Amino acid sequence: MTKTALICGSLAFDKIMQYHGRFGDTLLADQLHRVNVSFLVPTLRTEYGGCSANIAYNLQLLGGEPLIMGTLGMDGGDYLKRMQEQGLQTRGIRTIADAYTAQCFVTADQDNNQINAFHPGAMQFSHENNVGDQGPLAVAIISPDGRDGMIKHARDCAELKVPFMFDPGQQLPMFSGDELITFIGQASYLACNDYEFEMVMDRTGLSQADIAARLDALIITRGAEGSDIHASGEHHRIPAVQAANVVDPTGCGDAYRAGLLFGITNGLDWATSGRIASLLGAIKISSQGGQNHSFTPQEFDQQFEAAFGFSFR
Repeated sequence: MTKTALICGSLAFDKIMQYHGRFGDTLLADQLHRVNVSFLVPTLRTEYGGCSANIAYNLQLLGGEPLIMGTLGMDGGDYLKRMQEQGLQTRGIRTIADAYTAQCFVTADQDNNQINAFHPGAMQFSHENNVGDQGPLAVAIISPDGRDGMIKHARDCAELKVPFMFDPGQQLPMFSGDELITFIGQASYLACNDYEFEMVMDRTGLSQADIAARLDALIITRGAEGSDIHASGEHHRIPAVQAANVVDPTGCGDAYRAGLLFGITNGLDWATSGRIASLLGAIKISSQGGQNHSFTPQEFDQQFEAAFGFSFR
């Protein structure tokens, strides 16, 4: 039986710039209606990112079988080569010849305030990909992507009877209450952070109990406070794992979701799957960027047993 997990979502470059001053010293509160400022950013780094690649990267490290389905632009050749060299399955990635790869431009000041700009680029063509073209699947995740693509891929999964996790993330504001109710009705699992889940309840008018009853599992992450998994009428409180060093939270949510997918494809219970996810997030936060940490499955197993006192393999 296949263990392939289809990872639908964005592929992006993160351009991260550091301003050595404070935005507040340049932005005048009484002149924000006519801003014209320039910030000298002596440092610039490019990180490989996007939700689908981040999730797949972590799932592969665990020993899972991710298959990425997303879109790159005309400038995505190096990214595609990198993923292939890592052994990731990329047959579901489409290159859009007349668009740039999605890119997030982040400028941070010395107080870690950020001014961000996001160019969706090729992500807007994600609806051109088809779930049915990807072969046998154990599970899928619909993570942040182009709006039309997220709607189409959820519908495709439902029609093909592929269980999927709906992970709206930063794209949540794009959907109406009725659209979110449709997603919840199609999905087997919903994963949100606590703020996002409050927005889901507000927009749909559904309570936590209502939403959980429509799903095989509802997962709510709470940062340093851990996470909650509601499944089959049971509540699993998942503890956070103390990170060795808090460096960069970028991609921690994606790492967590990779842990859940590993648990699902390997038939693990939710209490164990949540703990795998929690440890993955703690490992990721100790390094910069979404895909620069590394470990072998054996090393992960040792850390898991040290953190929780039992082995899951």
